[in-house]
Amino acid sequence: VQLQASGGGNVQAGGSLRLSCTASGVIFSIPAMRWYRQAPGKQRELVATVTGGGSTNYADAVKGRFTISRDNAKNTVYLQMNSLKPEDTAVYYCNADVGVRFAVRDYWGRGTEVTVSS
Repeated sequence: VQLQASGGGNVQAGGSLRLSCTASGVIFSIPAMRWYRQAPGKQRELVATVTGGGSTNYADAVKGRFTISRDNAKNTVYLQMNSLKPEDTAVYYCNADVGVRFAVRDYWGRGTEVTVSS
């Protein structure tokens, strides 16, 4: 199983970006998909989670500005980021609990960099 993320880039404060992450491989189910981020010199933090049933949860820092969603048919999770702030600058990573044969395993994608300039 591989997770492939895309959509990062440079944007000015107040702008928007949409990140995507697609899981590929032999997949039976994906109970949860998440976005994390890691800013320079800081620990990785959980940004948002979406379950297979569509329930979502957000870090306080992004509530009201970011929206996580998923397309189960495409095994893809999205992160719509609006009203971006310089403090949102980080490498964003997608993460998923993936049901493979006889187990549920944790997978990570390579990061995609988001830079927000003031």
